[in-house]
Amino acid sequence: MYRRSHSTETTLLSVLDVVYHAAQSLQQQLDLSVDDTLDEPTLLHRLDHTFGVRGRSHKWVDSYLNERSQYVTVGDRVLASVSCHYGVPQGSMLGPLLFTIYTSPIVTVIAPFRNVRHARYTDDTQLYITLSTDNVM
Repeated sequence: MYRRSHSTETTLLSVLDVVYHAAQSLQQQLDLSVDDTLDEPTLLHRLDHTFGVRGRSHKWVDSYLNERSQYVTVGDRVLASVSCHYGVPQGSMLGPLLFTIYTSPIVTVIAPFRNVRHARYTDDTQLYITLSTDNVM
């Protein structure tokens, strides 16, 4: 998620601030990182129902996600070809945007849990909680 005056550096500083405060109070961090895999039907549903992407644009994104394969070649010979059913093409311009749309409900999902914090930047989301050493087995 691109935001004015925010960068990977400000995200890192925010996370480090929480870690340093936890270390000073003898608390531990649990870091759950979300990677670039996503369920395409969920993304397509979210594009339609949450963001209003319909018609030709929706069909274009659908074909962009679903009509992909990857393969291995040695010389002129194709050794294996497999359809891709998860994720977005790595290095694509749309990858970070589609992943941000896919993970957009995360703030609403974690809102009831006051001890769960998060940091987001483009296609990276981190959820973390601070645990007292008294509560860790």
